[in-house]
Amino acid sequence: MPRPSTKQALSLAGLTPSEVRALRRLNTPSKIQAFLDAMTYDYSDTARSPRRVLREKRGHCMEGALLAAAALRANGHRPLLMDLEAVRDDDHVIALYREHGLWGGIAKSNYAGLRFRAPVYRTLRELALSYFDSYYNLKGERTLRAYSRTVDLRKFDAQHWMTSEEDVWCVPEYLAAMHHTPLFPEKVARKLPRLDRRSFEAGQHGMVKH
Repeated sequence: MPRPSTKQALSLAGLTPSEVRALRRLNTPSKIQAFLDAMTYDYSDTARSPRRVLREKRGHCMEGALLAAAALRANGHRPLLMDLEAVRDDDHVIALYREHGLWGGIAKSNYAGLRFRAPVYRTLRELALSYFDSYYNLKGERTLRAYSRTVDLRKFDAQHWMTSEEDVWCVPEYLAAMHHTPLFPEKVARKLPRLDRRSFEAGQHGMVKH
C-alpha cells in the first residue's frame, strides 16, 4: 500500500493515536480481510462507525465495509465503497481497493463466498459479477441484480463517519438511494436456476446463526 501523506494523516485527526495505529497495522487488503473475518458477525440493526467496530470487534457487512474503508484510508487509499443490490435478499456492501489499475474488494459476510476479492477485475461490473453465484437467499434463489458506482466516504467526513458514537445511517441511506446499474436484463433474471444443494451448503460454511 502507498505511504500515508500529511494530508491523509490530517484526515485521521478525529481518531486516537491507538486507533490510528490499529488501522495502520492493517496495511494490506489481506490483513484487513483477516480482521473482518475474526470479528463476530452481528445481526443488529446498527450502523457502527469504525471507532466502535474496532472497540467492540463485531459487526455486519455495512460496518465491516466502513472499517475496511477506514483502514484503507489510514494506509494511503481512498475510502471507497460499492453497494450490491439484491431482490428478496439484503444488499451487500464492499470496500474497494485498486492495484495496478485493477479492482479488488474487502467485505464482511455471513456467506463464505461474499468476502474478499483479489485485485484482478478490470471494471466494477466484473467485480460485481464475481459475487453472483455466491449471492443467494435461503430458498437458493440467485438474488444479485445490480451494482452502484463508487462512493468516496470523504463526502461524509462532516458527519464523522469514522469516529461517531452514534450510528452513521447517513452512509447506508445514501447507498440505498443512489442509482444502481443492472447486471443483466430482467428477462434473464426471470429464468435463473436455483443454486444446487452442494453450492448452497458450501456458501454457508462457518455461518453464524441468527
